[in-house]
Amino acid sequence: DAEGLLRIKEENQKHYRRAQRHQEKKEKIQRHNHRLGDLVEKKTYDLKIQHEHLANLRRTHILELTSVIFPIEEVKTSMRDPADVSSESDNAMTSSTVSKLAEARRTTYLSGRWVCDDHNGDTSIGITGPWITLPNNGDYSAYYNWVEEKKTTQGPDMEHNNPAYTISAALCYATQLVNTLSLILDVNLPKKLCNRQFCGENLSRHRFTRAVKKLNANILHLCFSQHVNLDLLHPLHTLRNLMYLVSPDTENLGR
Repeated sequence: DAEGLLRIKEENQKHYRRAQRHQEKKEKIQRHNHRLGDLVEKKTYDLKIQHEHLANLRRTHILELTSVIFPIEEVKTSMRDPADVSSESDNAMTSSTVSKLAEARRTTYLSGRWVCDDHNGDTSIGITGPWITLPNNGDYSAYYNWVEEKKTTQGPDMEHNNPAYTISAALCYATQLVNTLSLILDVNLPKKLCNRQFCGENLSRHRFTRAVKKLNANILHLCFSQHVNLDLLHPLHTLRNLMYLVSPDTENLGR
């Protein structure tokens, strides 16, 4: 028993010495992990600074792009609400009639259904200048109506102020701007849309509406990536959504 007790004590001493070595190794690993943690924290802070610097550069490039080459602005029209005009000309008109006229003024028949236009149709959005605009309510039917009319009408088109030309030009510029923004922001667009999609041959109604849907989807995707306020966006407002995206008030532009 005495010999067994002595042997057990020797084994316990060996285990104790091994435990001490393990404790030292553990402390060494903890010090190493602490140094690595400090290094990672510093690198993370440096990366955050670089991301902010990159976001500021992107923001600067975008604001320069949209102020020099692709300015987007709201264009006021001289059209007045018929409810206002009628109420001024006829004092006997009831308030219910005025409200119904105002509601009718804000409503547009678009693609087989009635759509309420919150901006009352008194404005449009221009790109590259006030003469190239898109309807505020997203109704681009003037384009494919003109294309269908061209198919049945022979001879040269002498109507240079045709709204179809304005719509195709505005959509073409909007496509170029969206594709350029995706490169600057390093955001992959969900839909592939060529820059010349709207400025080549006359598109049929199906091809035109399909291309417009792709453009609107790409614009919304960019807006979502930059955390644009969702309350401001509308699926059909092409240039208005773009205007909110590149606005200097967009805090996360360039992220």
